[in-house]
Amino acid sequence: MIDHLLVDVIEAVHHSFDEALLQRQAVEERFQVDVFLGDISFETSYSLPGEEQPPRVRADLSIDWPTWSQTAYRSWSIGETPSELPEVVVEVALRIQRLAASPALETVLASLPPESPHLGADALVRTSATIEQVFEELTGETPPSVPVRWAVEATYEGSIRFEEHHLEDSTTVRPIIDALTRWVASILVRLADLPLDFLPADPKGEQ
Repeated sequence: MIDHLLVDVIEAVHHSFDEALLQRQAVEERFQVDVFLGDISFETSYSLPGEEQPPRVRADLSIDWPTWSQTAYRSWSIGETPSELPEVVVEVALRIQRLAASPALETVLASLPPESPHLGADALVRTSATIEQVFEELTGETPPSVPVRWAVEATYEGSIRFEEHHLEDSTTVRPIIDALTRWVASILVRLADLPLDFLPADPKGEQ
């Protein structure tokens, strides 16, 4: 068993989101290491329970452990005093997909707050929103093919900064993760309740 704060954070995410009855999209989960820079990243996705595949609404969660955080954590673990305590960089992309028509972006954004509740010292801030159009190529068609489905995505970014007591007892991180879970779950419910037209589930999934 690896004894590391990042591993404990990932485990807290799994337990907290599962206990909230959110449905993990297992094929979307990744743990990656940048062999050149040393940064570590963990990515996972959750949807509301009982959703067909692909789900109508989805939250993509990314947690990055930068190299400088690893250096600070190592210094602390061997009894040195780091200049800064470690942190993880968090990104949450909230996605509505399988849309049958182009959504009114202002309607979607009106249901999304400008920032999350505070996760420790800071909140996640909404940084961007995009509308995606997916076209199906039909040979010999004039004019060119029209979009067959749409998606809209809003991204929140920020950091979770750890305090000394988090390093000494990683279980104290759980309340922060629980606050993140409650917020993501409430936003997913809010997005699913928007009066939007959705396409039937595609048995082949959606890219």
